[in-house]
Amino acid sequence: MTSEKENYFITGRGIVTNYYNVKNLEQRLSKYNIKAPFTGILTEALVTEGSLIRSGQKLGEFIDATTYEMEVALSKTYASLLKVGEAVVLNNLEGTETYNGTISRVNGSIDATTQTITAYIEVKNEALKEGMYLEAQLDAKQETNAIEIDRNLLLERQQIFVIKDSLLDVIEVKPVYFSETKVILKGVPNGTVILKRPVPGAYSACW
Repeated sequence: MTSEKENYFITGRGIVTNYYNVKNLEQRLSKYNIKAPFTGILTEALVTEGSLIRSGQKLGEFIDATTYEMEVALSKTYASLLKVGEAVVLNNLEGTETYNGTISRVNGSIDATTQTITAYIEVKNEALKEGMYLEAQLDAKQETNAIEIDRNLLLERQQIFVIKDSLLDVIEVKPVYFSETKVILKGVPNGTVILKRPVPGAYSACW
């Protein structure tokens, strides 16, 4: 600015203030870099160089391709049995590949809606890819003298049909674990003959 009038004109329109604000932001930008805490690959980029970024805006996704974490929900019954560091066997849905993992952390609270507890399994394998579906086999508890049968064979009063002296009878059992299609039972005497599939309208012939 070569004159006082020019100085007043430019200053009055906020040009000088805006100029120094931009310079201040440029200095702040040069002091801040975003660095990932691990070496990985960029799987999703939502912005390009020079884009205006808002506070809280997602920039993309950056993953560690050597270590993956799988989230599983388990019944609250096994909350006290899950321990960090325990080995877990994982396999793909086709059952053709098997992977070894470990429990990295366990959620300290139980989901009030589903009454389940969340465990996180860490697995490392070069063949794994982000987004793959895996099944986990957890050794939560060992039960002796127990058998596994289909859930539809268990009656409402925790009983099952058995064959005794060529007649249909029922015995009391103790379910210790339920899966989607199976149930683990205790209290079934060795050598007991049970039904392979439910029989509609069946009833005990022993009194």
